[in-house]
Amino acid sequence: MQQISNTFTTQKTDKQLRLSFLQPLLTDFQIIFDRDPAARNWFEVLCCYPGFHAMVLHRLAHWLHCHGVAFVPRLISHLGRFLTGIEIHPGAQIGQGVFIDHGMGVVIGETAIVGDYALIYQGVTLGGTGKETGKRHPTLGKNVVVGAGAKVLGNIQIGDRVRIGAGSIILRDVPSDCTAVGVPGRNICHKGVRDCPLEHAKLPDIEASIIRSLLERIEKLEQQLKVKS
Repeated sequence: MQQISNTFTTQKTDKQLRLSFLQPLLTDFQIIFDRDPAARNWFEVLCCYPGFHAMVLHRLAHWLHCHGVAFVPRLISHLGRFLTGIEIHPGAQIGQGVFIDHGMGVVIGETAIVGDYALIYQGVTLGGTGKETGKRHPTLGKNVVVGAGAKVLGNIQIGDRVRIGAGSIILRDVPSDCTAVGVPGRNICHKGVRDCPLEHAKLPDIEASIIRSLLERIEKLEQQLKVKS
């Protein structure tokens, strides 16, 4: 009876392992067709998408890292960096359905947490700001979009459905349903608005809005001076 019980427990553990490892990969694979209009067939995605390759290698490295295996997870991470241009520390926690588009130059730190269905473009850094220990990298919520070249630094919280503009540097928390743009990043909340994650042209231009307001103010002052003169 003990042998039968051990066999059943082993089979159950193996099944749980397959589900915990393969299910996120399947979701990672399927989300590419929703997020990338250039994805034409499964074979092309399987062979030619470095973001997917990086996720496969990371999930293996993360599993080994969580089970206390030394050296090998970092070696897998380094191999993934060499093959894909995407560097993900084995300790980073990444949810399912995460799509790294193009991906060259992406860096994700050891204590970073990326929520489900995040969309990350090339040149993004989820990094730290110094020599802190413990949790020192950002936490991204679900359905977050991080534009090309954006830097999200420090132990900060990025809420669900946040959009981070390309080239932005984010150093403070961003609430859910907000857009963060600029250097340093500024938060613009737009609750209730649901733009397509690929519609980058709909991101607000804070500098242009400020300049427009100043010009309007100058015109009003000039008109007032003309009336008085």
